[in-house]
Amino acid sequence: MQTKPTQEEQLEGVAFPRDEASGHRSTSEASRTILAAAASAVSGEAADAIRQTRNWRKGYVGHFHRLVELGLTSPEAAVAIARAGLAATREAFVFHGDRGDLPIDAAMTQPWDELRTLTINGRSTEGPAPWTVPLDGEQLSGDRLRVQLERWVCRGVMEPSAADALHRCLDNPDWFDLSDHTFALLGAASEAGPLGWFARWRARLVAVDVPAAGPWNRILQEVREGNGVLYAPVDSQSALTEEDLHHGWKEGLGANLLTRTPAIARWLASFDTPLDVGCLAYLHGEKHTRVSVAMDAIADALQQANPDTSIAYMATPTDSFAVPETVAKRVMAAWRDRSLVSKATQWPMGNHAFAPGITRLYECNNGKRYGIVDSTITQQGPNYALAKRLQQWRATVARADGRDAVMNIAPSTTTRSVVSNPALAAGFAGADLFNVEVFAPETTNALMAALWVHELRHDKSASKAGNTLDHPYELFMDNAIHGGLWSVPYLPRTVLPFAAAAGFVRQHLPGRKKQSG
Repeated sequence: MQTKPTQEEQLEGVAFPRDEASGHRSTSEASRTILAAAASAVSGEAADAIRQTRNWRKGYVGHFHRLVELGLTSPEAAVAIARAGLAATREAFVFHGDRGDLPIDAAMTQPWDELRTLTINGRSTEGPAPWTVPLDGEQLSGDRLRVQLERWVCRGVMEPSAADALHRCLDNPDWFDLSDHTFALLGAASEAGPLGWFARWRARLVAVDVPAAGPWNRILQEVREGNGVLYAPVDSQSALTEEDLHHGWKEGLGANLLTRTPAIARWLASFDTPLDVGCLAYLHGEKHTRVSVAMDAIADALQQANPDTSIAYMATPTDSFAVPETVAKRVMAAWRDRSLVSKATQWPMGNHAFAPGITRLYECNNGKRYGIVDSTITQQGPNYALAKRLQQWRATVARADGRDAVMNIAPSTTTRSVVSNPALAAGFAGADLFNVEVFAPETTNALMAALWVHELRHDKSASKAGNTLDHPYELFMDNAIHGGLWSVPYLPRTVLPFAAAAGFVRQHLPGRKKQSG
């Protein structure tokens, strides 16, 4: 009788380390170890507090917040935390294969299976498509889009810097001819990613996604309908040609970031040109941390090989971020000036409901003051938090090392992966009660694609290593489209239950169409 394979037998590629005591791969222990190492770069006390946290799933939020506080003491502290966190991650995570567990760095240098390139040209002969933003069934452009950008700013949905960047995009339509750039999209079929736009803006696209029909049929369709060029990874021993793919994906096309990390890095490095690397992949649960580690290893290897290579991320607003003093004061004023009715109805619910969003400012040795917006949603869990913090750390270190790094905050978006979580879906459905706007995927990817173009084209963009920032965290503050989470007077997770309750009722009202991704 055939037995079901064990978890270890099913595991392949980038993996959490084994816990020395139990022999199991503990996600909590790895996360705790990495965060403690990051904190120890500037505070032994904070590191000890992390190590002593027994219930990690309950206690992780405060430690991620504390790391932001520690990083605000000085620019040097922020960089030291990021370097230590990344070093601890690379030391902890392993690459599991038929040779057992290898350290990530060792695995990246080993001779694994190779990939070859299949080139597919878009069929359109037209120039770059005009940039528009889909919203509520309309395509906004020109003056109508400018008005909408200002509405979002006035409502506290996006920061003025983001609107300014998008206005520049409207002022410079020639920026959208991307024929001079080669983009490596890790997780190319990401629902909120820029694939569809870049394929119509004459870009050269090096696409990496899992070898499966779903993502690759979308990639192939977008590219063929556009005017760009696709370079796709194919197993070196496969005889696949472009003609074989006329009716869709075939086995041999694609590469799994988790299991073929070293091969993907070598394949991407074989392109004799600087790449703009977008780290876009998302997976559920602990796999999200693992794929973030894989993307980090690839991005780091590519920047080491060619310093002109840039890296880019879409940050989630549901995280802890340092914010400018003006934003912090706006939130504190909104809390202080809330109506008497709000105060009266909120007071009986206690300190754990409707808690203030920002309570203080932090003095930095650069002479500036900052606040911290903590929009962490506990339902997303510590693995998600670590995955997103790794991306912040890599952008911080890349920027400190004189390399370009894009880190734009994207709004909460009703992607399939997000609304598949019932609690988050209900919370999104009721988010407008707290003036938080949740975006449709097509709106998010139009805005974020344009912001990435802005960061590449605008000489003074925060992502360019030649432009000095007063603090590394200002990279995340610039161009933020947070959907209103930086404007809410309350700590978001203390009002999420009320938003979710309202959203649940709305979702189940007779005749109301349920929210979907």
